[in-house]
Amino acid sequence: MPTIKNIRFQLGQTVATPGALDALSKSNETAWSFLVRHLAGDWGDVCLEDREANDEAVKDGSRIFSAYTLKSAEKIWVITEADRSMTTILLPSEY
Repeated sequence: MPTIKNIRFQLGQTVATPGALDALSKSNETAWSFLVRHLAGDWGDVCLEDREANDEAVKDGSRIFSAYTLKSAEKIWVITEADRSMTTILLPSEY
């Protein structure tokens, strides 16, 4: 299980949609591995503008968005709300 080396913000309550849980299960991956990356500031497969926006969001308290590709080639998103009350793992189609 991956460990968190550098927590940059709080996740709040963490939830995942049924579609994301199914995709993670089918690819034999865990939600935790992507939450660790998200917490450490590894935003995954996002453009430079989104990376910069996330880095700023850590400082100013805006929404944080990460995108990752599973081993199955399916995409998942991890979104932490601006008030840090909740982080959601979901498929892009579930947004």
